[in-house]
Amino acid sequence: MDAHFSTIKYNIAINIEKALKLSFPDNTEAIPDPITLMNAFASAPQFDMGHLAFGCFRLSKPLRKSPKDIALALAQNFSDCEYVEKAAASGPYLNFFYNFENVAKKICPAVLDGSEFNKTLVDKPKKTMVEYFQPNTHKEYHVGHMRNLCLGDSLIKLMTYAGVPIISSTFPGDVGTHVAKCLWYLKFHNKTAEPEGVLEKGAWLGKLYSNANNKLEDERGSDKEAENKEILTNILKELHAESGEYYELWKKTRQYSVALLDSVCKWANVEFDKRYWESEVDAPSVELVKKYLDSGLFVVDQGAVGIYLEEDKLGFCLLLKSDGTGLYATKDLELARRKFEDFQIERSLYVVDNRQERHFKQVFKTLEKMGFEQARDCHHIQYEMVELADGAMSSRKGNIIPLMELINKMEQTIASNYLAKYVDEWDQTEIKNTAHIVAQGAIKYGMIRMDNNKKIVFDMDEWLRLDGESGPYIQYAFARINNMCLKLGYSGEEEVDWNTLEHACEKKIIAKLLEFNDVVFVASEQFKPSFLSSYLFELSKLFNAFYSECPVGKADNKKLKIARLALAKSTSVVIEKGLSLLGIPVPQRM
Repeated sequence: MDAHFSTIKYNIAINIEKALKLSFPDNTEAIPDPITLMNAFASAPQFDMGHLAFGCFRLSKPLRKSPKDIALALAQNFSDCEYVEKAAASGPYLNFFYNFENVAKKICPAVLDGSEFNKTLVDKPKKTMVEYFQPNTHKEYHVGHMRNLCLGDSLIKLMTYAGVPIISSTFPGDVGTHVAKCLWYLKFHNKTAEPEGVLEKGAWLGKLYSNANNKLEDERGSDKEAENKEILTNILKELHAESGEYYELWKKTRQYSVALLDSVCKWANVEFDKRYWESEVDAPSVELVKKYLDSGLFVVDQGAVGIYLEEDKLGFCLLLKSDGTGLYATKDLELARRKFEDFQIERSLYVVDNRQERHFKQVFKTLEKMGFEQARDCHHIQYEMVELADGAMSSRKGNIIPLMELINKMEQTIASNYLAKYVDEWDQTEIKNTAHIVAQGAIKYGMIRMDNNKKIVFDMDEWLRLDGESGPYIQYAFARINNMCLKLGYSGEEEVDWNTLEHACEKKIIAKLLEFNDVVFVASEQFKPSFLSSYLFELSKLFNAFYSECPVGKADNKKLKIARLALAKSTSVVIEKGLSLLGIPVPQRM
C-alpha cells in the first residue's frame, strides 16, 4: 500500500473490497483494489452523520448500479473491521462511525513516538528543483515579496517531508533596466548621504530607484529624455561587458542589496542550495540563442531572433532584440539548461506570480523544442499578488511597506501589546525571542493561508489576532497545551486507557489527528500549503473546544485525566509538526 495512507483507512478499504465482492459476485473483475478505493474517502459533512465517508460514484459505471444502490448493498455486507463501530448508507455514500478506542490506540501513540511522521508519502518521487524568491537588487524589499518566499519555502518543506528529493534555488535579478536607473540617479542626481549600516544602504538604494523612476517620468518628452536614454543604454552595455565606471559602481552597490536579501532570508530561516544570478546568465544566454539560431530552430524576423509557437497558440517568442540584447525568456532558457545539467533534475518548479503565465508557457515550450526532456515536467507555480487596503504595491512608485520596517514594527507591537504582562516574569531575551517567533507565525501564516490564486490584503492587526484565523492563534493553542502539560506533570510514561475518551470533542480531535498525513500529501501534490494551514486552524479550534468542555486537571478520575492529557499532547505534537512544514516555529509559552 502507499505509505502515506494510514493503516486504519487501508484496513477499512480492504473491508470495503470484501463487501463489494459479496455484494456483486458476478462482477468482481470491475472492483478496484483497496488503494484505489481509498481515493473515494472524504470527511462526512456532519460528525453525527459519520466520521468517514465513502463515495460510490466511481463504482456506478463498472458495476452498472446507481451509487445509492451500491451504498445500500455495502452497508448490508460490511463487517469485521476493528476500527469501525458501524457503517450506514446515506444516499450515494457509505458513512463509517469509528471505534474510537481502537483508532486512538493506533494513531495517538504513533504521533507521540514520532513514527507517524516518518513515512514516505510518494511512490516514485522525482528529483525536483524549486526556484523561488527572485527579488531584484537595487530595489527595496517589501511585504509583498514575502508571499513568494513563504510559499516556496513551505512547498519545499512539504515535499521533503513527503519523500521528494529537493534542490532549492533562487534567481535574483541583479542586472537590467531597473539597475541602470538606480545607478543613473546615484551618479547624477542623488543628494542624500550614503547610510552607515549595510542593511540601511540596501533600503537606501530602493528609495533611489523609486526617485529615479519619478525623475525619468517627469523628464519624459523634454530635452533630457534622449540624453537619459543614451546614458541608460551605456550603463547596460558596461554591465554586459563587465567593465567600466558603472560596472564598478554596480559591484559596490550590489553588495548592499545582497546583504539586505541575506537578512530577510535569515529572519525567515530560509537557505538555498543554489543561487543563480541573472548577471551570470546574461551573456551566456545570448550565445545559447545564437547556437540554436545556427542550428535552424530559431529564426530571424525583422532583425530580431525568436521562435514561432503559433501551432501551440503561443505566438512568437522573442529571444533577441534587433540590437542583439536578450530578454527574460532568453535568460530563462540558459537558466533551465544549467539547472538540468548542474543537478540532473527530473522536475523543475518556478514559484512566480501569475502575471508571468504566458512567459513561462513560451519558455517551457521552447525548451521542449530545444530537445530538453525535462521541459515536459517544468511547472509554473502561480500565485496572486499581495495588496494593501488601498491597492497594489509598487517598488517603482514607492508605495510599499518596507519589509524590514514591517518586521521591526510587528515585533515591537507583539512585545508591547501581547507580552508586556510577562515583563516581571520573563527575561528580555525570552520576550524578544517570543516576539520574533510570533511575528514569523503572523506573517508566514498570513501569506500561506489563502489559496495561491487569491489576492492577499495585508492587515497587520488582523494577522496578529488571537481569536481569528491567524498564525498566532495556532501558536497560542500549542503554547496553551505545552503549559498545561508542564503544569500537570505530563511524562508520557503512564499507561493510557483510550476507552475513557467518550466526549464528542475528544472524538473529533482523534478523527482530525488521523487526517494529518493525507492533508500533507494532498498539499504537496497540488502545491497548495493552504490545505495544511486550514487543517491546523481547524485542529486548534477543536482543541480550544475540548479545553473548554473537557476538564483535564479536574477530570472525574485519574484514568480520564491521563487520557485527556495524552490526547492534548498528541494535538500539540501535530500542531508543532504541521507549523514546521509551513516554516513557522512555536513558542514554548505565550
